[in-house]
Amino acid sequence: MSNSYLFLLLLLLLLPLPLLLILYLLVRPRPVKIPIKNRHVFITGGSSGIGLALAHQAASEGARVSILARSLDKLEQAKQAIQLSTGVDVAVFAADVRDYDAVSKAISEADPIDVLIVNQGVFVPQELEKQELDEVKFMIDVNLMGSFHMIKAALPSIKNNRTDRGPASIALMSSQAGQVGIYGYTAYSASKFGLRGLAEALQQEVIADDIHVSLIFPPDTDTPGLVEETKLRPQLTSIIAASSGAMKADEVARKTLSGIKSGSFFIPCNFEGLLLSIATAGLAPQRSYLMAFVEIVAAGISRFAALCFQWNWDLKVRGACCAYEFLRITADSYADHYKSFEFPWSCWKLISLIIKGIRIC
Repeated sequence: MSNSYLFLLLLLLLLPLPLLLILYLLVRPRPVKIPIKNRHVFITGGSSGIGLALAHQAASEGARVSILARSLDKLEQAKQAIQLSTGVDVAVFAADVRDYDAVSKAISEADPIDVLIVNQGVFVPQELEKQELDEVKFMIDVNLMGSFHMIKAALPSIKNNRTDRGPASIALMSSQAGQVGIYGYTAYSASKFGLRGLAEALQQEVIADDIHVSLIFPPDTDTPGLVEETKLRPQLTSIIAASSGAMKADEVARKTLSGIKSGSFFIPCNFEGLLLSIATAGLAPQRSYLMAFVEIVAAGISRFAALCFQWNWDLKVRGACCAYEFLRITADSYADHYKSFEFPWSCWKLISLIIKGIRIC
């Protein structure tokens, strides 16, 4: 009997080996190391938040850093802060990523780029029915079209003498809202989901030039932008977003640069982000045969977990809608009958309202 158990144990241990061998031969692109030290790192949205943290981190690792943002005053403040903390002098470029000509001018004035981090992003949280189309267009223009502008303008600089300069990287700052749609982020999620299609197609176009594309998926990050967003976003959005927790900008920057240096296509920033990356792997490139193995083995489990998340979110959305409708009915009825209050009738009315609220839910 003991021999049978031993045989089964060996079989379970050996079964994954053929799959691992196949994946080792199969995964493309192949693993790569992209150095940061003594190379030019160009960061958009670099005057605050994650972009500023990335500039600090890259400069501390010995990179030559350039940052681009709209406000020259904020850029100068960021430049001074980086110089004080790292002793590195960074180049600054004031331009709006929505303006392709301005972006092209900035790129032409900068040194040849080795690592481009397309980090700019704006978000105005609101249900689509209530949101102005100008706000939708603003997010699409900055988050998605701005990324197209930056990459198209920078590609000649990145490709120039690539063989002599070693591997390059183009990293796009997406969001966990670019992995799964979130209530109140209809337009924002659309702009971030678009980055995945851009990244997957672009990787095929530039891999022959030794340029490696990455997608970063941070959760809520403690930045000035988040402070403003929290004031505006629907309560349900905050409840759902809280399920993944929040991170400091410095933590996101460290995870991002680590992923870029290893050439990872997906760069999750926390455990929930890793689970989402596994669940949404699809046809995305994968350099690590071990990670590919996890994606295959965990496909069914991750789908089940995703359905559990959707069930939980559905309960929250329906619960909030029920609560809102119940309070609205109660308030309307209270306003109608307040002046003619009669104790027995009003008690019965209150009970009937509670029953109606339960039925709605």
